Amino acid sequence: MSIQPRDRSANKGIADLVLHNAKVTTLTLGGEVTALAVAGERFIAAGEEAKVMQLVGPTTRVIDAGGRRVIPGLNDSHMHTIRGGLMYNLELRWDGVPSLAEGLDMIRRQALRTPDGQWVRVMGGWSPYQFSERRMPTVAELTNAAPSTPVLVLFGYSEVLLNRAGAKTLGLSPADTTSDTDTYEIGEDGGVVRGNVAVYATIAKLPNLTELDDRVSSTEHFLRELNRFGLTSTVDAGESATVYPDDYQAIATLTERPGFPIRLSNFLFAQSRGGEIEFWKQTTATERPGVNRAMLSSGYVFEGAGEVLAWAAHDYENFLEPRPELTDAAIEQFTAVARLVASRQWPIRIHATYDETISRFLDVFETVFAEVGYTSRWALDHAETISASNIARVKALGGGIAVQNRLSYSGEYFLARYGRDTAATVQPLHTMLDAGIPLGAGTDATRPASYNPWQSLYWMVTGKTIGGTQIASTDSRLSREEALRLYTLGSAWFSGEEDLKGNVAVDHYADFAILSDDYFSVPIDEVPAIESVLTVTGGDIVYAAAPFDDFAPPDLTPVSPAWSPVAEFGGYHRRG
Repeated sequence: MSIQPRDRSANKGIADLVLHNAKVTTLTLGGEVTALAVAGERFIAAGEEAKVMQLVGPTTRVIDAGGRRVIPGLNDSHMHTIRGGLMYNLELRWDGVPSLAEGLDMIRRQALRTPDGQWVRVMGGWSPYQFSERRMPTVAELTNAAPSTPVLVLFGYSEVLLNRAGAKTLGLSPADTTSDTDTYEIGEDGGVVRGNVAVYATIAKLPNLTELDDRVSSTEHFLRELNRFGLTSTVDAGESATVYPDDYQAIATLTERPGFPIRLSNFLFAQSRGGEIEFWKQTTATERPGVNRAMLSSGYVFEGAGEVLAWAAHDYENFLEPRPELTDAAIEQFTAVARLVASRQWPIRIHATYDETISRFLDVFETVFAEVGYTSRWALDHAETISASNIARVKALGGGIAVQNRLSYSGEYFLARYGRDTAATVQPLHTMLDAGIPLGAGTDATRPASYNPWQSLYWMVTGKTIGGTQIASTDSRLSREEALRLYTLGSAWFSGEEDLKGNVAVDHYADFAILSDDYFSVPIDEVPAIESVLTVTGGDIVYAAAPFDDFAPPDLTPVSPAWSPVAEFGGYHRRG
């Protein structure tokens, strides 16, 4: 990127911000230090307190960390940030809610606030196994909680639950046809929709925010929520039902303001089924990867072709259903698109859940990359069941792998379908690391998983779901430091910024977080409850909580629309 660092300091050698009395995990060869200093957007020092404090001047903001753990800013290498921002103010979040009874009460209360023409919608980031009841809601319970307001509850991308008013609003009845791939169970109390195509089609019928002011409000409150957990960067792998460029105007509006809180790298999906070739021809002719759309380096960078290049060649993440088989016709279409995009030397991300899918995609890439002399960066996304042989093929082709914790939320269903032996082998992280493959961590939020990065870190260290079920073998899990490296330095590779961020080092971006608890010493089962108490992106304090309230950035504008669930409940469930 061509963005130059800001130079806030009037006097060279004087810091704008100094943090001291800290346990700073630098993720450099220097290890842990006690203080750091920032000028403009960059670190200018990290070391022992006495030396760093010499950089304090009359205008320096000095923060005493109180002995707390400080880490480089977290970077989710696969989050659907654009769509998450557009939808945040519309959604009732069950992320972290401890009981189904509380979740149903939230629906009841929100139904009283929701105007005609809108829905109460729970759109992912939860698992029935997080609840004390350890079960899904019934449609009768949804109807009882909201007798006249339409309600939709989405579990991952696996099934949709509708109350009576929701089924009626969508015009569903017991006569709706169940096909070989989709199931409609519609009754007196509401209904359940299952199947990959039907689930996507159903949620696409819900109304969205249309006013730009509402979309900007939704997006800025979502980004502040990400800062709450110590996130300072995300890589958006592209999203369905998000129109380019119209649906990207809210994020573009925010990047025109100073102090943008998240470094956002964005990839694009193919926009519609059947129109992929024409879309990629036009987009690769008019767009240029690597362009920063923001005032500063902390902004919005367009990166390349996202994880769905061709809709026919898409293996779904629905672990309630059997693994989908890709047809020869789908692979033929995928090959044509891959050849086009690779010939333009665009970075590529590709959604591949199962090893069988990965094998077929790698067959294509091995041929196409050789044909066109492809030298850009490319990566697999998800790769839950990748084999050692395919890891070797990815390495030979120079690719990376972005892993997420979707099985934190659906692992029990994966275990029931494929058995304990197969479940134990999912995401062989050490094999990937040992192969020397660029590896980044993330969540796939906001639908198959929550945006909480600490749940993902917990998954990589333990292989356990949020309900406590052991899925992955502990032999293939990572140490706490290894997992943190994937969430910082590892993820930076996916936007080509591994020399700019991901650790605390002089001349790197000043992105860091002070944690509520020490990630390296708290009992492992307490890791998912960690939050940031102060988050800094590019030298700007973008989030602060007790005991650092005095450093908090200005309050955001009120949540809009006023009936938004966020105004009443916030985002991720707060303990107590």
